[in-house]
Amino acid sequence: MKIPAIIVLNLGLLGFFIYLLRKKNLLSFMDGGKWWLTWLSVAIITLMDELTSVFYVAAESYLLVGIAAFVFIIATSLFIRFLSSRMVEIAHILEHHGIRGGGVYSFSYLVLGPTMSFAAVASILVDYILTAAISTVAAVTNGTSFFSISPVLLYGLMFAVIWFVAFLNIIGIRENARFTFMIFIVAAMVLLTLILSAVMSPSPGQLARAGEGFNLTWSGLTGNGLFGGLNFFIFGFAGVILAYSGIESVVQTAGLVKSWKDIRKAYIFLAVTVGIVTPVITMLVLTRSDINFKAHEDDLITYFGTLVNGPWFGYIVGALASFTLIMAVNTAFVASSELLERVAHRYGFHWLIKTNKADSLYRIHIINATLFSVIIIITAGSQEMLAHMYAVGLVASFTINMGALVYYRYSEGSEEIPDYHTSRTGTFLIFLTLLACFSFIAYHKWQGFVLWAITVTIFQIIGFRVAKRRAPEITEFRKTDSPMELLFRIAESDESKPFHFYFRRQQETTPLLNDPNHVYVTLYSPRGGTPAKQGPNHFLFPIYRESLTRRLVSLIYMLQYDFADRKLVFHLGWPTSSWLDRFSTGVMVYALMRLPKRFPAYSFVMEYNGLEQQAEEVRRVER
Repeated sequence: MKIPAIIVLNLGLLGFFIYLLRKKNLLSFMDGGKWWLTWLSVAIITLMDELTSVFYVAAESYLLVGIAAFVFIIATSLFIRFLSSRMVEIAHILEHHGIRGGGVYSFSYLVLGPTMSFAAVASILVDYILTAAISTVAAVTNGTSFFSISPVLLYGLMFAVIWFVAFLNIIGIRENARFTFMIFIVAAMVLLTLILSAVMSPSPGQLARAGEGFNLTWSGLTGNGLFGGLNFFIFGFAGVILAYSGIESVVQTAGLVKSWKDIRKAYIFLAVTVGIVTPVITMLVLTRSDINFKAHEDDLITYFGTLVNGPWFGYIVGALASFTLIMAVNTAFVASSELLERVAHRYGFHWLIKTNKADSLYRIHIINATLFSVIIIITAGSQEMLAHMYAVGLVASFTINMGALVYYRYSEGSEEIPDYHTSRTGTFLIFLTLLACFSFIAYHKWQGFVLWAITVTIFQIIGFRVAKRRAPEITEFRKTDSPMELLFRIAESDESKPFHFYFRRQQETTPLLNDPNHVYVTLYSPRGGTPAKQGPNHFLFPIYRESLTRRLVSLIYMLQYDFADRKLVFHLGWPTSSWLDRFSTGVMVYALMRLPKRFPAYSFVMEYNGLEQQAEEVRRVER
């Protein structure tokens, strides 16, 4: 009965994939003179990275928390789905600000500034380097485990893998996507066959062991009090979160797709594929009673395939493990090139991002291949230490991302991203969970934490030296108005009338009154670019390393010094977002409400004029 079921399954999958391959623009399309990837291509590239966890997470998590590991894998898969919804939100925010790609680096730069962005780029770039190094070594050792090979030939195969993937990226992202999709077809057929075979060939007492896993998890969470349960949760969660490494690669490569909506589709695809396959395979493996897990720590899934379908299927599963590990190297190439492209573009290293005829960042790919090869030579014998450093860097990048998103949403609200936004409370809880995991991993894998901290420090030192000369804010500062221009405007106005200052948010586009006694002031962060001037009485002043309130107060002090006898009226505008949206700005609003006490000689107005009234005022002035 099992053999016919497997044949029917694979024939159905083969027919489905043939149908897909006949569709036009399945993986890429031309628009506006540029080749774009579809959401499916980006999803497949990341999926091949995440699939590698199927081949190691079951054994590693079992040795850490026992049979309860599969419960944590299921819970972590659900957690990652919530996390990915925040990644979609980040892609939407970046696109709203005209930023494409760059992921955690671009977002942390936009929200938190250069300091944290360099920590973010160091964390994620180190993870890509370690992904390539560890995956290459693991792919070769898995694929040659049945043969006796000399160390020289072993290293030669590792370099061949690195440079083959580099060549795959140099010839163009379209060819890369096609090749990756072919590997995905094989992976889907093999893994679904493995699941079907395991379901149809259960071991004695497998269902009872599944119940035991849930019972052990529940007792661990509730049997030792609040702090004991919390510690058990963090312990198990931190132990399996690496199973979903690579999830950030989708938003990292957002510059390859047309819209943030493609990023959302890609994350949904990952949720219904690898988000289900990894927990199911882990549960089927760990609940078997006929496996010695310690004896098969390195080849658990391969041995599992042998149990359910015989030695030849075990060989096929082992070969698939090698291929998916190779494709994880491909994900590292693709995502790291997009990351470095954003950094090089921001700081003016245009020679590095020159493309070939296939629109490939070939210079970055060659540098990456060289760097990956050197890392393999230096560290091939100490993969465990690199894995510890990788764990710290991955969770650090997640934590920085979510921390930046929490800060952004509680400071900016939801008005500018009405098409897609998530719960801020949920994002804050995700941030706290990741922060706890980072603390746990940093404490228990302190050697990896030290290496990560040293790497981040080096990146920040180099980054600060580069930013001092090449930071894009330098150009943006040149576009701002001089305070003297504002002072001259006031001096030329009618002294018998009050002079009105209207503070406008950067997103406002309502018409301005061209009145000699009216000026409009926009305070903005130069990291997001300089907004367009709406008229001759519209002044732009940057906020740099200070809060909006402090910048406003310093401006009023300047006016007080030069125009102590003038009647000045400051219009601050009325917050139109929901109360919950503006809860985070309570501190700022409270500071604004104290301005009349600090400057009793001036008038402060918090008001809202309807659009019709504003348009009528503009027409009246123009007449």
